[in-house]
Amino acid sequence: MAAYWSSRQDSCVMEVMIHSSTFLLPTNSSDTHPSLTYALILLNQRLPRFAPLLWNHAQLRVCADGGANRVYDDFPQLLPHEDASHVRNRYKPDLIKGDMDSIRTEVLDFYASLGTKVIDESQDQDTTDLHKCVAYIRDFTPNLEKSNLCILVAGALGGRFDHEAGNLNVLFQFSAMRIILLSDDCLIHLLPKTHRHEIYIQSSVEGPHCGLIPIGMPSGRTSTTGLQWDLDDAEMRFGGLVSSSNIAKGEKITVTSDSDLLWTISIKK
Repeated sequence: MAAYWSSRQDSCVMEVMIHSSTFLLPTNSSDTHPSLTYALILLNQRLPRFAPLLWNHAQLRVCADGGANRVYDDFPQLLPHEDASHVRNRYKPDLIKGDMDSIRTEVLDFYASLGTKVIDESQDQDTTDLHKCVAYIRDFTPNLEKSNLCILVAGALGGRFDHEAGNLNVLFQFSAMRIILLSDDCLIHLLPKTHRHEIYIQSSVEGPHCGLIPIGMPSGRTSTTGLQWDLDDAEMRFGGLVSSSNIAKGEKITVTSDSDLLWTISIKK
């Protein structure tokens, strides 16, 4: 999840998952883990200002239906000192996939003419476009190193709440995969209950505001270190305690829980 996960055995025989948002750092940063494999999915919401940076990190770039409109429209605005036509030709998605109810015809024709692969799944109305794209990356990309794959999802937050809820649901539907939802303001990813988590804060680009959210089921016991208001075998549930508006105090946060939790942290402007 975040930039990378690695595992080892701790004294309680629970594997440790390590998270770090180094994908928010420049590609030539010495902090970037050398063995990461990134895929980028772009959705039909306003893209974050750092979308070109995510693009440069990624080995595969997939537009979910109308996400192609956003690449076509937003990338020239994100790179205003470059010629718009040059930007559009350089930032060409590898794949456009979805039910094709949002993409503009001229955008579809433009990228198809550049060689972008297009998969129309309008017959499938039971899954979201994000679900379709994640499933494609999981099942049909043999050249990606899946054991160290991290999927970044740009434009995942903001806009209609039912869309946001659908995107959060994808985190749970693909809980074995590392998926990070991103907006200009924050990132969100899943902390599976099967592991103890170590989250290394990139303080130059994220924080300090953060939260742990129990969605799907209550947490009977959650413990943390490194937060302004740490939890000690605390129960969390909607209608009770939810650790929102917390503060990351140091460089490392640890989390253990008996239920899956969502981790979110603010992204600095």
